[in-house]
Amino acid sequence: MKSMKKRLFFASVIATLALSLTACSTVQANKVSNGVSASQQIEDWKPYDEKGEMIRGDRGGIGKVGVVSTGKFEASKIGREILRKGGNAIDAAVASGFALSVCEPNSSGLGGGGFMMIRIAKTGETIFIDFRERAPKNATPEMWKTDKDGKVIGNKKVEGGKAAGIPGEVAGLLYALEKYGTMSREEVMRPAVNLAKNGFIVTPTLSTDMKNQFDMMEKYPETGKVFLTEDGFPYEVGDKFVNEDMAKTLEIIIEKGRDGFYKGEVAEAIVNSLNKYDGLFTLEDLANYQPIIRKPVSGTYRGYEIILSPSPSSGGAIVIEILNILENFNVGELDVNSPEYLHLFSEAYKLAYADRAKYMGDSDYIPVPMKGFTSKAYAKEIAKYIDMNKAKPSIAHDPWQYESEDTTHYSIADSEGNMVAITKTVNGLFGNSVVADGYGFVLNNEMDDFVTGAGHPNSVAPGKTPLSSMSPTIVLKDGKPFMVLGSPGATKIISTVSQVISRVIDHNMGMQEAIDAPRLYDNTSDTINVETRVSDETVKKLQEMGHKVNVTSDWDRGMGSVQGVMYKEDGTLEGGADPRRDGKALGF
Repeated sequence: MKSMKKRLFFASVIATLALSLTACSTVQANKVSNGVSASQQIEDWKPYDEKGEMIRGDRGGIGKVGVVSTGKFEASKIGREILRKGGNAIDAAVASGFALSVCEPNSSGLGGGGFMMIRIAKTGETIFIDFRERAPKNATPEMWKTDKDGKVIGNKKVEGGKAAGIPGEVAGLLYALEKYGTMSREEVMRPAVNLAKNGFIVTPTLSTDMKNQFDMMEKYPETGKVFLTEDGFPYEVGDKFVNEDMAKTLEIIIEKGRDGFYKGEVAEAIVNSLNKYDGLFTLEDLANYQPIIRKPVSGTYRGYEIILSPSPSSGGAIVIEILNILENFNVGELDVNSPEYLHLFSEAYKLAYADRAKYMGDSDYIPVPMKGFTSKAYAKEIAKYIDMNKAKPSIAHDPWQYESEDTTHYSIADSEGNMVAITKTVNGLFGNSVVADGYGFVLNNEMDDFVTGAGHPNSVAPGKTPLSSMSPTIVLKDGKPFMVLGSPGATKIISTVSQVISRVIDHNMGMQEAIDAPRLYDNTSDTINVETRVSDETVKKLQEMGHKVNVTSDWDRGMGSVQGVMYKEDGTLEGGADPRRDGKALGF
């Protein structure tokens, strides 16, 4: 019986993959599906057409009062409705965050964590909230058994109890609401409860992710009970997905606040479910969790102020390092995605990613050269290493001399100048594959972001935050709001965010245009990755310059999923959402 079930499942996967490939080859950027324009923003909008193929246009949204851009239409709609009811951008962000926990469980959720950047219009203050997952008190560098090659035995760094860090999402969202919001938990969370109870339509992205994790869902029955159909199969595109257990959990949080998650029945379910699969959690780990308020890292790029995430994210400092390197070249004179343009970005990425790999970790535990990373003098010095005619290997330099995965992102901005950027995650697809039994949410596998063994800046320690690349970003022009953006994509977040910022500033692109443009990625592997919309002639020229080139796909989901909002000169807000996944921006 199980063998037949597997055969039927793999037949379904092949059909879905064929459908996806067809979509990639037939649907072009900025093309409106079925004659529906972005301005109409119909209430039953979907990121795919009647054939189940992903559409690549109709993702943006324009507003005079506010714009909400998230990775899911349902969450954007809920956030927009909060703004319509008089809530501020923080209220809308919290409402959208809990909604994403329901409708994007493959990428984020109550069992995960993240970073939040907030700008308060009245004061001009920028606040960074670190609600990232942290290592439990019993965690040590020796917690995973390794083989002779140093590889963790039994995949326990990725799945099961020892893969999970203490989740911070509930604490972070509720802290923001209580400190900076204007509405009650009931008002901002009720829409997410209704979404879980009434269900939402499964997209090609979610269906594919469920199929990719089918084996894990069968291996961990608590997870299969939530994310597989009654017949034991992954959901198909167009199916309705209902999560009554998640609705129950959200109701408890509405009633009891953070104690409803970090203490009592939900906390007990988290500990019991993780420790059933070799976990190390205690109730004390959960009860003691607190978000951390940190000072953002900031820099400038051609006169624009760039405000990003500090350590333990590597994203902020390394994005600034990349932009500082690029500032030594006249990027605006290069055609976007020309061989020279791609070569320059590739070389800048290799330099910055080499520094990241050598020096980055949680600055609460080890020294990190943040001033060096963000120093323009340092960037000017290492930019001399770049030869505009040929590729060079990635080499880490010495920023100390200048010292004096899968995820979601969403951005919200309003006409008063309030901005919120949130990147949150459960790390891998469906996290560590373990659901808190009876409560409908999967736990993260964020412990995989630590290195294995002791002695590294990113080694495990009790309470330590693993290194991240998440980069929720705010950009100001002459001290006034200009842009808010971010992306999922593990280490590719850094390259993706820096590209979008440069394309807006150096090439005067609009928000959606900058998001849609073909992307590249390079790091210490010295292989430049480009989407197939980059021409064959360009790829050939890069190879002649000495680059190893890997051509990926038309719309490479792995290169991030940017959601952003830009303040235009005429006073309108332009929201952009990434067609590489399910994103949709809505404004009013």
